[in-house]
Amino acid sequence: MYKNILVPMALDHGVGENSVAIARRLLSEGGKITALHVYEAPEGSVGAYIDDSVVQSAFDRAKARLEERVAAMPGVSSMIVKGHSGRSIIDTATALKADCIVMGSHKPGLIDYFLGSTASRVVQHAACAVHVARDIN
Repeated sequence: MYKNILVPMALDHGVGENSVAIARRLLSEGGKITALHVYEAPEGSVGAYIDDSVVQSAFDRAKARLEERVAAMPGVSSMIVKGHSGRSIIDTATALKADCIVMGSHKPGLIDYFLGSTASRVVQHAACAVHVARDIN
């Protein structure tokens, strides 16, 4: 079905494996899957109190953790970017010319109806198909 699938995964949630399994079922022969993690660096006044080396060290740990997770997923490449989750997922999908995004989502709470979750932002603004796998736990 799809030749280029982007699978965003938060390293602190366990939904990545399920999303990759779904992506594999949607993938055309010869297609590719890219696992993406968006690293959100401390912003604003918080960033002024944190040394750049601490932020870089945290980024490097996140990159290593992503690569470790993806190593157990044959045929999946990894990518990490810095930025805001929703916007970075959309921008990365556009840059990679992804034709589908497969991502997990938690059950929305009251705050999601006012602020919107990352998944809902991606669904609203992505230029490609988006498959959202609901975490029902």
